[in-house]
Amino acid sequence: MGGSLAAALASLDVGTLFFIAICVTILLGLFLLHAWLQEGNRALAWWSLAYLIGGASGVLWRFGDAVASVLPAGTSTVLLFIAVGMTWSGARSLHGRPVRWSVMAFGAAFWMVASFFPAFAESAASRIVVSAIIVAGYTFLTAAELRRERRKSLIRRWPAIFVPMLHGAIFFFPVGLATLCCTGEGGQGLARGWIVVFAIEIVLYVVGTAFIVLILAKDRTVNRYKLAAATDPLTGLLNRRGFFEAAGSLIAISRRNRMAPVSVLVFDHFKAINDRSGHATGDAMLQLFAKVARETLRATDIIGRLGGEEFVALLPSAAAEAAIAAERVRAAFAVASIVRNGRCIAATVSIGVASALPATAIDLLITRADDVLYRAKKNGRNRVEIAGDPAETPPASHNHAAEIPRRRRRKEEGAVVDGAPESCIA
Repeated sequence: MGGSLAAALASLDVGTLFFIAICVTILLGLFLLHAWLQEGNRALAWWSLAYLIGGASGVLWRFGDAVASVLPAGTSTVLLFIAVGMTWSGARSLHGRPVRWSVMAFGAAFWMVASFFPAFAESAASRIVVSAIIVAGYTFLTAAELRRERRKSLIRRWPAIFVPMLHGAIFFFPVGLATLCCTGEGGQGLARGWIVVFAIEIVLYVVGTAFIVLILAKDRTVNRYKLAAATDPLTGLLNRRGFFEAAGSLIAISRRNRMAPVSVLVFDHFKAINDRSGHATGDAMLQLFAKVARETLRATDIIGRLGGEEFVALLPSAAAEAAIAAERVRAAFAVASIVRNGRCIAATVSIGVASALPATAIDLLITRADDVLYRAKKNGRNRVEIAGDPAETPPASHNHAAEIPRRRRRKEEGAVVDGAPESCIA
């Protein structure tokens, strides 16, 4: 059975198969180049250049005799290693990771240095083994980078991981193939059969990988547009639509986690800043608050600007823990400020906190938090108030307005602060 399969493979014309592989690779490179011009995704640019350089490597390998006097020996192999290194760089670029130029060029540089040693240059087996290790190594690195795509389930991500891994594993077979080339006529026939297998596998790999890459890049583009549609352009936080979509996902997770409680934080409106200092200053203050809240809250917390001066956050935690988080935001914003026209302007924020099981409607939870927010403003501002049992209120949520000096109280009202407070000193 094995002998008949080897004979069938050996009957195929190797030159024709590799010519087809070269043509397919170049066509796919042009296709990915067109996709890059349409999408603007740098990963597609890397892969398109990798395919085109890989195709050029194949042309030189297949028709190298015609240009042997022009280009140095081994140019086709060096171009191949550059191409596989660029596919790895494309995978890194897909996830916004920096290009490692030294690693990308390592395979080609190693081959060029090794070629200066006669023992390596004159040994066909050594060249086959080293080439296989370099190609397989870059392919495994590419699979590892593609595995970083965590937003999809494993079932949807497995082709992007499995295809390069399989290609890398197949390229380890030349280690054994190198010995078959020197074991007589039977071994050479079997080796020729494996070369045909490689030619077929390369065609399947370049086609499969091109479509995987295109799907991943398209997915990135779609998600970028979705993110833009769900983001408030002024503050960079989620807008109303984005907040409620993210809140729905977080509440669904809390329901699965044995009905773990969730909490809503509603923040004081900043309309007084607009009224006193103008919309430009008001917008700058909104941006400052968004920056403070984003840096203070956890990555698992969701915060959005629902419109105007209305900010809301949803936390996967009970009221006591949410109040501690709210206090961190309040304290951080109390010492923050902006400089407009040489004047230092600062403000404080009051926060209402409401907690419930995830079965509670998010709108009702926001309303409860908004009610206690007005209670906080009525009780002196610059404080955190919690809806529900007062016993759950942590010590950190007492009235801070009574503790700040008159100069700082003017900050609370959105007035210009005379002099330069600590947050305005460079």
